[in-house]
Amino acid sequence: MPNLFITCTINLISMSILSSNLIRWHKKSGRKDLPWQIETNPYKVWISEVMLQQTQVQTVIPYFLKFMSKFPNIDSLANSNENEVLSYWSGLGYYSRGRNLFKAAKIIQKEFSSNMPSCLEELESLPGIGKSTAGAIRSLGFKLKAPILDGNAKRVLVRYFKIEDPIDLNKTSIELWKIAENNLPNKECDIYTQAIMDVGSLICKRRNPNCPECPLKRKCLAN
Repeated sequence: MPNLFITCTINLISMSILSSNLIRWHKKSGRKDLPWQIETNPYKVWISEVMLQQTQVQTVIPYFLKFMSKFPNIDSLANSNENEVLSYWSGLGYYSRGRNLFKAAKIIQKEFSSNMPSCLEELESLPGIGKSTAGAIRSLGFKLKAPILDGNAKRVLVRYFKIEDPIDLNKTSIELWKIAENNLPNKECDIYTQAIMDVGSLICKRRNPNCPECPLKRKCLAN
């Protein structure tokens, strides 16, 4: 079993190839017309990322559109009530996500003057926002250089670097975050972020990955 630290160190150079290939692929083949990608902003990214937790994109789309028509901004969400918010969440499941959205909106309204914070620590302090969701908000919403490590991105990185240590180990998680964080592209990080999520969702699937169509196949150690 290869040493995880050595594997990560040896492959740091390959990460620039990884990011450039992902960005190039996304510009040509990536998803660009999802509802939350049109006239995007940090609020839209936040709502979509929470909805997409444990839920497929095609399932989320109609719920996102309905939710945004009722709650187009933080104030409209914060000025509502939990029951109304949950009524627009009905059918998505995992209702704690809807409750946390409402709680977080109240906090953002009160403590941040209804402006979505861009600071990692401030985002992570909000109910329902973990490190990866915060990273997506910062990268996709604020165009900042910020890592994500959702299930799709994690799967791509684990396979690309052929990380064989159990991913549920704390040390593996730490090293994966190092890979994700220390090797982001210096520009177009938002495109890279969307690309790695798209490749994980559409190509590098949990079961039956479509390796022949993967933009990373030439350097992927698992291929």
